[in-house]
Amino acid sequence: MGIEVEYSHHEVAPSQHEIDLRYKDALTMADQVMTHRIVVKEIAQRYGYYATFMPKPIFGVNGSGMHVHQSLFKGDKNTFFDPNDEYHLSTEGRGYIAGLLMHAPEITSVANQWVNSYKRLVPGYEAPVYISWARRNRSTLVRVPMYKPGKEEATRVEYRSPDPACNPYLAFSVMLAAGLAGIKNRYELPPPTEKDVYLMNDEEKAKEGIKSLPGGLIEAIALTEKSELVREALGDHVFNNFITSKKVEWDRYRVNVTEWELKEYLGVL
Repeated sequence: MGIEVEYSHHEVAPSQHEIDLRYKDALTMADQVMTHRIVVKEIAQRYGYYATFMPKPIFGVNGSGMHVHQSLFKGDKNTFFDPNDEYHLSTEGRGYIAGLLMHAPEITSVANQWVNSYKRLVPGYEAPVYISWARRNRSTLVRVPMYKPGKEEATRVEYRSPDPACNPYLAFSVMLAAGLAGIKNRYELPPPTEKDVYLMNDEEKAKEGIKSLPGGLIEAIALTEKSELVREALGDHVFNNFITSKKVEWDRYRVNVTEWELKEYLGVL
């Protein structure tokens, strides 16, 4: 179907698989993500299985993310690459990362748009929770893959919070808007965090200026609702309808009595 798969392999959780799609321009990739999801579910069903792209379908094991690798090209030149920088990142590359970090809280409801998304974004399951960047550290929100000589075109930024149940057209739009805002407004990139953030206490995180992503959908929606960047990226029509539909979803969720509540409270209250 014209969708190139670079790698596929079993992941950490039971029956969990990673499929890496070869890079394309943002719109083509969004099309391919949508097509890919439909095809995977259809083929699984044909053979008597069920494929899900839920962020956290099973309690107690790793959830499923959709790490999005991003770079900007001017013609054939990767504008993120600078051979003289210690991280091989250009001014544009640094600004793009700084933009993602700065605007991460307000774009999270778009990258992680379901109640279930926030069951994945918790410490201890390899999902990013803390707003920081690094090269080797997989506990950070943004990772910059190590540079390999002769592979200047591969210089890129990996944004690790999105999940595979998001709307890729909207998610790619707000990530791009955040990164470009960082370039345009010359945001300063903080130093990388190569320590495992999960092992840092609150005092250490505060000292290094490391903040957290929103802890739930309603918190994320409240931040997005105030965001001029997201409104401009999506346009008033999509923005307003997105906020409205997410509030409806939250209201439906919060009035539901869960099995956890019955087990936790019924016998003692």
